[in-house]
Amino acid sequence: MTGETEMHDVATTVACAAGCASRRAVLAGAVGAAALLAGCQTYGENTTAEPLPEPAPATTGPADPAPGTTGPGDPAPGTTGPGATAAAPPAAKPLVETANVPVGGGVVLEAERLVVTQPQAGVFKAFSAVCTHQGCIVTSISNGVIECGCHGSRFRATDGSVAGGPANRPLREIRVKSDATGVYRT
Repeated sequence: MTGETEMHDVATTVACAAGCASRRAVLAGAVGAAALLAGCQTYGENTTAEPLPEPAPATTGPADPAPGTTGPGDPAPGTTGPGATAAAPPAAKPLVETANVPVGGGVVLEAERLVVTQPQAGVFKAFSAVCTHQGCIVTSISNGVIECGCHGSRFRATDGSVAGGPANRPLREIRVKSDATGVYRT
């Protein structure tokens, strides 16, 4: 029995040594956390009876500027107040580049559900690409005619009016403007 007891005591001692080290580490961590919390308890408290000083007023530089002039950080004249001009908005992305719209033809922009035409050089028109017959998206533009491949409806590229049925209503016109590089929705 003496051999069994010694073995049990050795196993208990080894287990305790491993377990006790973990318990000690946990206890040391808990003591450290308590000390940290105790230090934070008074952080930010004003321990004096005197009130905190007021912040100094903002200035525009070493001395206030003379009337009609500006100081550092002041807006430039004419950029604020009545009659001021606003900064230019970011450039709009064109629906299509003008070079991609053939004269007498056009392009179908399926994602935008639009058709853009150029019936005469430099004249751009845009219409809904949704056929007024049964809602298909028009498929092509050639010889001044917008065609719907679903049922054969045809529309004039100049004004969206019906050039041939079964559609009996024109395509809805969309307002656009163009410049030398692109056609933009207005």
